[in-house]
Amino acid sequence: MAVEELSLAGLKAKLDDGEKVILVDVRESDELEHGVLPGVVHIPMGSVPERLNELDPEADLIIICRTGNRSRKVGQYLASHGFHKVANLSEGMNGWAAEIDPTMEVY
Repeated sequence: MAVEELSLAGLKAKLDDGEKVILVDVRESDELEHGVLPGVVHIPMGSVPERLNELDPEADLIIICRTGNRSRKVGQYLASHGFHKVANLSEGMNGWAAEIDPTMEVY
């Protein structure tokens, strides 16, 4: 299933505008030390199937990882399990750190 690809600028605009979105960070716990967006729900990729009940299938979900690859796979998984408003941060946290928030680390 196709998942919307969201640009860095697109996410920044949503956050700046105060849009009600749920950020789901699927990186491993040790990766969060490199930088994490405020208010994320942290569910490592391998834990998503057992933690689906923690997510609202009607909410606007933006899935985040390091580079956009794991998050794309998780987004596709969620879409195939009844989640209809799923977007992937296509450039991931490395893109965010490089282009939006230089206080975060590219790794």
